[in-house]
Amino acid sequence: MKKNAALFTFLFLSISGYSQQNSNVEMANDLYLSGKIYVVVTVLSIIFIGIVIYLIALDRKICKLEKEINKK
Repeated sequence: MKKNAALFTFLFLSISGYSQQNSNVEMANDLYLSGKIYVVVTVLSIIFIGIVIYLIALDRKICKLEKEINKK
């Protein structure tokens, strides 16, 4: 178990080391300079909020069904 934990720790550290390199992403710069990055962030926020609302509604329905089953 300790070997697996150590392996995953070293794997994670090596991957995070590669992700910290300074690379110039042209698409992100272009979106930021043209102001379209705010549109992207807004759309992603709306999608995320929709998923959260759906999960909350689903949880409420499941709780109601569980209560009905427990009453019987």
